[in-house]
Amino acid sequence: MAGIVKDWQIELIEAHRGLFCPPAGNPGAALGYPRCEGGWRDLIQRLCVRLEAALGDDERIHLDRIREAVGRLRVSWRGQVMPATICRIHEAIALAEARSACTCELCGEPGRLYLDDGVCMARCAAHARGTPLADESEGNRMHIVRMPRCDGSGYEPRRYDRENDNFVDPPPDEEE
Repeated sequence: MAGIVKDWQIELIEAHRGLFCPPAGNPGAALGYPRCEGGWRDLIQRLCVRLEAALGDDERIHLDRIREAVGRLRVSWRGQVMPATICRIHEAIALAEARSACTCELCGEPGRLYLDDGVCMARCAAHARGTPLADESEGNRMHIVRMPRCDGSGYEPRRYDRENDNFVDPPPDEEE
């Protein structure tokens, strides 16, 4: 197919066809086509790898939507999987969503959330517009997220550590 320029979203879909299930000959029509800027390419790639690793031998899921909303990545999926797999899927998605809140959507550099004329966006200092939303004082660089409990009984707070790209447990006095 000479002369066709592929974008990163198409390359991602083709690399992870099992998650996106694109129509034959038209990967851009996949339901899960990422609707966000290229700065989040790496974190979406990490998400896909984590999702594939979370699945058992006979388990399959389909990504229905990947988009930016209120300055963060939002992902929806469907599939028939075991309860333990659901926990791993939620963990992978929560990691990607947490990373998106502290990663510039435009360039991928470390960033933070800004509010500009009613629009929330994740931006680095070079691409920032508006007013910063989160307190980024020294010692407060971990982002708290609410993640569904594996037993379905509600949500639990988790702290995201961008440097190590993982969750760390909050101190007992911060749990709700």
